[in-house]
Amino acid sequence: MIKRVLIIGAGGFVGGFIVEESLKRGFETWAAVRRSTSREFLQDDRINFIELDFNNPESLSQTLNEALPQGEKWDYIIYNLGATKCTNFADFNRINYDYLRSFTDALFETEKVPDKFLYMSSLSALGPGDEKDYTAFNSDSIPSPNTKYGASKLKAEMHLTMTPKLPYIVFRATGIYGPHEKDYFMMFKSIKSGFDFSVGMRKQLLSFIYVQDLVEAMFEAIDKAPTGKTYLIAEDRSYTQKEFRQIAAAELGKKVVIPMNMPIWAVYLVSVIAEKWGVIRMKPSTLNRDKFNIMKQRNWSVDISEARKDFGFAPKVDLKEGVKRSIRWYKENNWL
Repeated sequence: MIKRVLIIGAGGFVGGFIVEESLKRGFETWAAVRRSTSREFLQDDRINFIELDFNNPESLSQTLNEALPQGEKWDYIIYNLGATKCTNFADFNRINYDYLRSFTDALFETEKVPDKFLYMSSLSALGPGDEKDYTAFNSDSIPSPNTKYGASKLKAEMHLTMTPKLPYIVFRATGIYGPHEKDYFMMFKSIKSGFDFSVGMRKQLLSFIYVQDLVEAMFEAIDKAPTGKTYLIAEDRSYTQKEFRQIAAAELGKKVVIPMNMPIWAVYLVSVIAEKWGVIRMKPSTLNRDKFNIMKQRNWSVDISEARKDFGFAPKVDLKEGVKRSIRWYKENNWL
């Protein structure tokens, strides 16, 4: 019997790849979107759409029952909905926590709790890493988020752990990149122009996960991983900013790229101004105090041994190949 998968947040960068992977694996695939969500990367006729209004939580149960009759449910749910930047920091709590809580309440009310519920969190839920010895984050790392975003993701995780009879799995993913992603695209664009901006003078270790490796890991986890566990998801090595710059520059054909190491105080000042300007314009700024705290963090290295042990997680695409694939897409689609 064909199993059903419901993807919450299917219209975003990662969401489109989850939908594509679900279809590739032969699942009956449902994409939960808002009425205003772009469906540019959701064009396959096999996709079943469901429109969820999270700003009207009372409507969620009715919508779920209209999608599937009473007594039926989705076998797996991948919850990929979230906000990474907001003009009002209270919106982080509303979107990243309240929406999740309302949705899980609706699942229990309609008796549609899945066999496995995979929640996409973030490495930001852990907060700053070891910036003295540069020990990698691992499954025993104690969360201490230093951003509003990270705190809201941790709060959502805690909701799952305290919800009885919810068979959850949490993914704390690191820097996700790939075709049609926009934040790393801005970095590629800067390097193409001949400049690479970074924060601070001290050594910084970065970790990445190519989007296709991430979505494949999701489906391996819902197939094999035990519930009630949290996994760190990244490529199995870290990189310096210099290594990232050299890889991107080589792929872009840039022989000379000037590294611009910005003093931390200067970046903080700019982030405060950009954040306030975003509030005035009522549009979230890419650079803000939350983003500043993330950018100044020196150690993003990750130990993925728990995921490797439990469901065979083994990323196939290293940064060099992933950047090559990403830049090729940006060029083919006239982004670069």
